[in-house]
Amino acid sequence: MTDSADTARPPRFDLIAFDWDGTLYDSTRLIVRCIQAAVVDVGGAKPSEDDAAWVIGLGLAEALARAAPDVPKEKYPELGARYRYHYLQHQDDIVLFDGVLPMLDALRARGHKLAVATGKSRRGLNEALKTVALRDRFDASRTADETFGKPHPRMLLELMEELEVAPERTLMIGDTTHDLQLATNAGCASVGVSYGAHEPDSFAEFKPLHIAHSIADLEAWLLGNA
Repeated sequence: MTDSADTARPPRFDLIAFDWDGTLYDSTRLIVRCIQAAVVDVGGAKPSEDDAAWVIGLGLAEALARAAPDVPKEKYPELGARYRYHYLQHQDDIVLFDGVLPMLDALRARGHKLAVATGKSRRGLNEALKTVALRDRFDASRTADETFGKPHPRMLLELMEELEVAPERTLMIGDTTHDLQLATNAGCASVGVSYGAHEPDSFAEFKPLHIAHSIADLEAWLLGNA
């Protein structure tokens, strides 16, 4: 006789979409340093760590423009080039947060579709996926340079359309208000993580279902509630 507690709970969400930097990839500090260095390289005032961290998750052009309001627009191409230069010098230093791979495998084993919705470029995401052999663990991905950047809903809407999942069956996970607003704009539920770029105190207005303080916390919540 099988107890109901032994029966696998049907999944609440068919699609789980993850932000990349600061959510799965431990890259926040590096990105902040690269933004600061790039702004100084083109003659701008060095942004604070908080200001540089706040723009993480936006498309590169918008992020650099917000982080360097004193840099004239004609220097934006150079600013972007300097950011990429500094980032490429250290991109192999970036590592996944501990526990990410087992978490993804556990979610896939339960039948969830997994996706990445990121402010990175397609080239940057592909390099990261190749570096850590993650490509086969995701069913789809969208980057800011091939659709609208966060928090515009297009990125998540395209993923849902591609994978044939309705908004009410989709969960977005991220470390910034941009990620949570993206979910809200797309009509999806969200979960925030506190270990990335934005302070979790700023998440409340977007009503995330949970705020995870570690990958272990995130995995436990997802396996019990998603």
